[in-house]
Amino acid sequence: MGEHQAVEARDCAACGGKPQWDPTRRVLACPFCGVEAPAELDPQSGEIREHDLLRALRELPDERRGLGTERRSVQCRSCRAVSLFEPQRVGQSCEFCGSPELIPYEELRAPVRPESLLPFRVDRNTVRDRLREWFGSRWFAPGALRRRAMIDTVNGVYVPYWTFDAHTVCPWTAESGTYYYTTETVRNSRGRLETRRVRHVRWSPAAGEVRRFFDDQPVPGTRGVDRGLLAAIEPFPTGELVPYDPRYLAGFVVEHYQVVLVDAYRKARESMEQRLRELCSAEVPGDTQRNLVIQPSYSGETFKLTLVPLWLLTYRFGARAYQVVANGYTGALAGRYPKSVWKILLLALAAAALASIVAWIARG
Repeated sequence: MGEHQAVEARDCAACGGKPQWDPTRRVLACPFCGVEAPAELDPQSGEIREHDLLRALRELPDERRGLGTERRSVQCRSCRAVSLFEPQRVGQSCEFCGSPELIPYEELRAPVRPESLLPFRVDRNTVRDRLREWFGSRWFAPGALRRRAMIDTVNGVYVPYWTFDAHTVCPWTAESGTYYYTTETVRNSRGRLETRRVRHVRWSPAAGEVRRFFDDQPVPGTRGVDRGLLAAIEPFPTGELVPYDPRYLAGFVVEHYQVVLVDAYRKARESMEQRLRELCSAEVPGDTQRNLVIQPSYSGETFKLTLVPLWLLTYRFGARAYQVVANGYTGALAGRYPKSVWKILLLALAAAALASIVAWIARG
């Protein structure tokens, strides 16, 4: 897309507050008095471009680095996540693990600039309501969990995702197995003759080719968010991406990607190859198969870096930290929580008692 300029949201003309992105109204608005910022965002402006992967792996120009807005970089000593705060924010704890041990983070070169992002669409109040329902439905959780989880501390963060496109051609070979049956007469354990149907496999060579275009194969660039939780709240609809504008970031923390392009590309290739193997396996005729060999080739490989919205709640219970995350665009929610030993024991005792009753009735 075109050049990016550092465009900051102006202070609110009514009360002097700092405008923030409002997911409900989908505008920059003052969080104190609600007045909309004078500069409106145009989601149709600019262009979201895919970039040649091989060229980027060799060299990435400096003009495509940085966020285009002033941010303060800090790293958490505990979880190692790197967060980009607005300069005026002070006294922060880590958004991802809750640790107060944040130290300044400096690097030799500015990070790659995202050229697109998915704006927040689900607001904080909606997420809080869903969190109350979620905690209330965790039967195995300790009774004090809802009180200690402090859902009012849910924070909005943008986390980085790499996406990759590729045209693939994948020849495959395998052995295709077809079942056939014979009838055999055998003597059973009581010495009586009986017949049984025996299954056999007739093997024959098979070959073919699968062609597949991978569009926006996602690879999270975050280390601060549990990967299993991220997978549970995907997808982030890349068809709804808008051109990057730093004003969308107003009021939110941005995580610096910790998975660099080369490593993200390797993970994307692994995911693509696994999918190609599944597609080729589905093409093998017959009832069963063995010795599947695939030989994929890739062309037209491109990538982009984007930011996706998360509502993140990090809370401590006992000595451990737990995360609950919500997709800031779709509202999908997933989380970790402690389990009550007493409730699990109670359920086990109840199951044992029920099994005993069923056995007693069966004997009667």
